[in-house]
Amino acid sequence: VQLQASGGGLVQAGGSLRLSCAASGLPFISYAMGWFRQAPGKEREFVAAINWNGGSTYYVDSVQGRFTISRDNAKNTVYLQMNSLKPEDTAVYYCAAGLGSSLRTSVRGYDYWGQGTLVTVSS
Repeated sequence: VQLQASGGGLVQAGGSLRLSCAASGLPFISYAMGWFRQAPGKEREFVAAINWNGGSTYYVDSVQGRFTISRDNAKNTVYLQMNSLKPEDTAVYYCAAGLGSSLRTSVRGYDYWGQGTLVTVSS
């Protein structure tokens, strides 16, 4: 199983980025997907999750209205569109896959993790 995250980079506050996570080696539609982030010196935190068919999504309060999670099951890919970025969004972003149809927000709810992609938002 491999989750390959990409799309991170350096952006000014107020800007946008789109993260992608391509999954291979697993039946993608059998997995709920999530995005987490980890800032330096902090614990990994939940950002967004999506159920198997994209019909249900959930966000941490701090990104609600700014970030959008989506998935394309034909491409085995999950996305995180990030708008109105703030310096406090700076972190390494990880995608994760959890077996089962329903979304989940806990780190322990996920079985596989990508390698992370760095997002840096300058003020």
